[in-house]
Amino acid sequence: MKLALIAHDGKKDAMIALAGNYLPLLRRCTLMATGTTGARLAAAHGLVIERMLSGPLGGDLQIGARLAAGDLDGVVFLRDPMTPQPHEPDINALVRACDVHDVPCATNVATARLLLAGWSAA
Repeated sequence: MKLALIAHDGKKDAMIALAGNYLPLLRRCTLMATGTTGARLAAAHGLVIERMLSGPLGGDLQIGARLAAGDLDGVVFLRDPMTPQPHEPDINALVRACDVHDVPCATNVATARLLLAGWSAA
């Protein structure tokens, strides 16, 4: 399974905690992440992660392109809805690409837990 892991600054700690709860699954996956999120996940959990640019520098678009090419099975994108993001159009494009290509996309911890638990059981 190929998964993308993305978290806004205010959600990075939640992503680290979430990943810690699903390490057996994540270690079996091919992972990609935006820059800082990928670095923090690798440092915290020793995961092998293909790191893209940070989101504001185009990382969301890089992941969206891979998704559109059929290179992703799912996205966990922990968004911070209370903080304005300068690259909001890129974020919307990535979430839209998930909808267009019928790729599961969790944008909060509760939904991410449901998806990861389901994938763990599969």
